Amino acid sequence: MSARASNNIPPSLLRIWQQEEEASKAERAEQGRKADMTSTRAIVCRDTIDNGGWEMEDVQVREPGDGELLVEMAATGVCHTDALIGSLPDGAAPIAFYPRVLGHEGSGYVKKVGKGVKVAQPGDPVLLSFTFCTQCELCKAGHHSHCEIFNELNFGPHKVFSRASKSGEQADIDGAFFGQSSFAKLSIVKECSVVNAKDLVKSKQELQLFAPLGCGIQTGTGTVLNAAKATKEDVILILGLGGVGLSAVMGAKIAGCRKIIGLDRVESRLQLAKELGATDVIDGSKLGDKSLVDTIKDVAGSGGPAIAVDTTGAPPLIKAGLESIQNRGKYVQVGTAPFEFNLEVNMMSFMMSGKQIIGAIEGQAYPPEFVPKMVQWYREGRFPIDKLMKLMPAEDFKQALHEMHQGSTIKPILTWS
Repeated sequence: MSARASNNIPPSLLRIWQQEEEASKAERAEQGRKADMTSTRAIVCRDTIDNGGWEMEDVQVREPGDGELLVEMAATGVCHTDALIGSLPDGAAPIAFYPRVLGHEGSGYVKKVGKGVKVAQPGDPVLLSFTFCTQCELCKAGHHSHCEIFNELNFGPHKVFSRASKSGEQADIDGAFFGQSSFAKLSIVKECSVVNAKDLVKSKQELQLFAPLGCGIQTGTGTVLNAAKATKEDVILILGLGGVGLSAVMGAKIAGCRKIIGLDRVESRLQLAKELGATDVIDGSKLGDKSLVDTIKDVAGSGGPAIAVDTTGAPPLIKAGLESIQNRGKYVQVGTAPFEFNLEVNMMSFMMSGKQIIGAIEGQAYPPEFVPKMVQWYREGRFPIDKLMKLMPAEDFKQALHEMHQGSTIKPILTWS
């Protein structure tokens, strides 16, 4: 029997020893945790954008676990979804919490891999996309973007990063946003979020250019080709000409739609839509005496568009898009509407018209198959995504957000070199 187990030891001394042992265990655990952490830089959201809660910080990122990779980012596209999530007050919705690292259009190089990872090995260039469970019935059926636990997996919370608090203890920072949290130079990435790009890219510059393929570009193009299943017989209307909307224009061009109508209020976007394949454009700020619905129908002809894709989430445009499509037409919702907005539909009219309302996430695409298709279209000169992009140092992320909201830059890409 040890001295500490002896019944002859005074209780007060036993308590001291127990406290010392507990403190020693905590210290060893903390030392072990620090040994399993790597320093990096990240854009940390501790509050909303409007409250000045986004700042570049020095943080620690943990080691990759089973089915995870540590990726060094080459670039990260800035998406309106990042701005949306990072603008919600803490607790305003289940997906609104702080502190966290956002970013979900990443590209980079694998540094380490966890147990069981097969998709890539250290040194491989990778393009990143959303994550999914692979096990639910929808995933098994190939509908990965509508995975039954999509929200839980892509919006978190997941403990990935940390930073020493004022007391010296490591305070957790959530990551794994869309399986990647690519607003960090080093980040933990889920294996199913990875598309191995070693046979797709020819240079680091291309890897940076292709960063947004895994979300915004995929969402717009995939919505037209996969969700709406547009054909050369269709007249298609695209509401909103940001990164997703202009990608939808390119998707409609690839589908060969006989008429492609783009709607926006920014003249430069309308002109760019024409360059990318739009046959007609509507300036929503210059309708005159006509209603938006009448204007759309006049431009589309034949009773209205066969397909309407809304990328804005603006309730007036949602209502106009659904009303303007022809009987048996398809209306596809891609833009995120206000959380409190509910669409009212007269069911008798809806039944008689035969219209379809479709919700689409991530272009209903399977990234390992769809991302290589987009790269091939780019190589063939049919997918000029470079016309949307502007590369900026990651430290200039606030300027990137400003230019994206202002409309002067369609798709800012933050570079981490």
